[in-house]
Amino acid sequence: MPPKLRPVVQKEFPGFFSKTDLSFKIWLCVAWAGFLILPWYSAYDGFWSFIWITDGYPTFNEYSPGILQIILHQRWWLLPILIALFIPLSALKWERNDPRYSLTLLYAGGIGFTYTISQGFILGLHGWGWDFLGNILGPTIQTQIGMGYGSLLVCAGFLFIFTQGLASRGAIKGDIFVCGSIGLSVVLIVTFVFFPVGRILISALQDDQGNYIASLFLEKIISPNIWGLSCLTSDLSCGVAWNSLWMAFLVGTITTILGLAFALLVTRTNIQAKGFIRTASLLPIITPPFVIGLALILLFGRAGAVNAFLEWAFGIPPTRWLYGLTGILIAQILAYTPIAFLVLIGVVEGVSPSMEEASQTLRASRWQTFWTVSFPLMRPGLANAFLLGFIESLADFGNPLVLGGQYEVLSTQIFFSIAGAQGDQGMAAVLSLVLLMFTLSAFYAQRRWLGNKSYATVTGKGDSGVHVRLPKQVAWGAYITAFPFIIMSLIVYGMILFGGFVETWGYKHNFTLKHYIEEFSLYWSEDYGLMWEGAAWNSFWTTLQISAISAPLTAGLGLLIAYILVRQKFWGKDIFEFVTMLSFAIPGTVIGVGYILAFNIPPIEITGTGIILIVCFMFRNMPTGIRAGIASMSQLDPSLDEASLTLGAKSFTTLRKILLPLLRPALVAALVFSFVRAMTAISAVIFLVSADYDMATSYILGRVEFGDYGLAIAYSSVLIIVMLAVIGLIQFTVGKRQLGRRDSGVITI
Repeated sequence: MPPKLRPVVQKEFPGFFSKTDLSFKIWLCVAWAGFLILPWYSAYDGFWSFIWITDGYPTFNEYSPGILQIILHQRWWLLPILIALFIPLSALKWERNDPRYSLTLLYAGGIGFTYTISQGFILGLHGWGWDFLGNILGPTIQTQIGMGYGSLLVCAGFLFIFTQGLASRGAIKGDIFVCGSIGLSVVLIVTFVFFPVGRILISALQDDQGNYIASLFLEKIISPNIWGLSCLTSDLSCGVAWNSLWMAFLVGTITTILGLAFALLVTRTNIQAKGFIRTASLLPIITPPFVIGLALILLFGRAGAVNAFLEWAFGIPPTRWLYGLTGILIAQILAYTPIAFLVLIGVVEGVSPSMEEASQTLRASRWQTFWTVSFPLMRPGLANAFLLGFIESLADFGNPLVLGGQYEVLSTQIFFSIAGAQGDQGMAAVLSLVLLMFTLSAFYAQRRWLGNKSYATVTGKGDSGVHVRLPKQVAWGAYITAFPFIIMSLIVYGMILFGGFVETWGYKHNFTLKHYIEEFSLYWSEDYGLMWEGAAWNSFWTTLQISAISAPLTAGLGLLIAYILVRQKFWGKDIFEFVTMLSFAIPGTVIGVGYILAFNIPPIEITGTGIILIVCFMFRNMPTGIRAGIASMSQLDPSLDEASLTLGAKSFTTLRKILLPLLRPALVAALVFSFVRAMTAISAVIFLVSADYDMATSYILGRVEFGDYGLAIAYSSVLIIVMLAVIGLIQFTVGKRQLGRRDSGVITI
């Protein structure tokens, strides 16, 4: 700004050049830039495309910024947004402690954000977005497409102006960062979890014509197919609700026990093969779920290797014992034990050695020390591991589809209600509500079991102790529990790797490399250089790119929400915590259909783009980062935060420099899980992939449907190697948490 003009502006807006409330000025400038400079609507060629710069910007209809949409294209309904942007300019005259300052920010930000979002729903691709508006106001020729860069920045500016108004009113002790984090988290959860799930669940009250009929909902919700108990008095099966609940309880319990055994072996024993145990315990999580089911069928199916051997050696006739609850249980235990391990390892490491040493100083035995000191301090991790295993089992789709047989569960019934011959979307919504009820019940039981006790063991004092030796009963129990799982995992993965090098898995076992050549061949051309000729390269690079983008975003948002839930108190926190679990509880098939319904029309049009895959993975996998963060953060004494804040550090600095280094196990768990699940997800991906954005699991499923098991297994083997390398890179990059002044270990005397 020229020197002669600066005093004039400074006199008119004396607060603009002060150092106070810099973040308010930044977000105000962001909002104005979004309205005056960037395209208001999204480009048809994708969110990340910048072709609009040379393709008619700024006067072309779809590429004009908001101000030109009003002036050139008569989109008069955007005028209130411009008025709302002028309102917070008056706040630059006042100090932050002036009541007019906070009220101006609250009204300008709240009204501006609400109206900007609402106008996107009012008008759509074909006129009025809601039918009742057409009945009241008559037909209209005005239309609009989804929001673009400009409207996104305007919404962000209004949102953070509103949260800073809350902070200036004293909310959350006037902390701007925490208020902004809560506001951002709430908006993202409502937009990408509650909104698409709500679009599906609201159909539970509708008939095929879209009419709301409560009696139809009651008829479906009390159906014997859901709640029947025929299995108690006859050979018939019980309702899908009881089948799912029993299966989820077994999976949650067994995976928690196995995860604890692995965590104890790795952190509390002197076993030499800790790296091998870590790798073996994580193997099942890096495989598409239906591949584990196929491996189990080739091992234990009616014509599987084990049954063939038993019939040849002992004359035992083969049976179909694998299909049903038993097969689903084995597959889900293999698939979800790594989740429990990732959650529990940080909790087990976080138990203070000084407390254990104090217990032994008071003449307690190793068993008494473990049972009365160590184990109770692990309760947050145990509760969160069980909750994740329970919910994952309820929402699993691939394993029950492959191994379920006559054992019906909620997730498969939801899929067949949507995609099957019956085509009953209302029934799918009712079954999804039952899933939510079970999830809420498990969530409530977890909260009651943990209670209001403190589990903090990591304080600001350096802990010079080392963990005491495990009792023999616990150590041997961990060995006996963990090693059968490791052996089973290695056998299953041996079958998977073997299948990629044989011509026809289960039939012709002659060695061949044709599957890898067909999918991942390279060709050197003198004219074009290196050519990626294999059929799988396109989906492979797309999957790797989408996963690499979504993983850090998922982990970061999950740990931020965990920090908010554990360290902050605000109205509606319990409701907010439950809503964060919604996307985890709903099967991926329902999430996929919900995203199609919610984001195929304005105001958010992202169907068919890479953005919708990233968003889906973020909010589908986010609860794992939240639960891991909550489990680890529950062990960190709040005095760490208080000391940092007392010394003048901001909340963001405290989170980044004090808490985050102590949350490295949770960060590793969130990064590994979110990356791996993005690489191996299938249920939601089926509905969201497009010709430009094909994912690896969709490609593999297509090969399985055509009977090309060798191609599917070869591709899965490559994914496994890539994911193992990325997991090692994540662990190396994040590093280990150092809690004590001595090297970590266990007392051996």
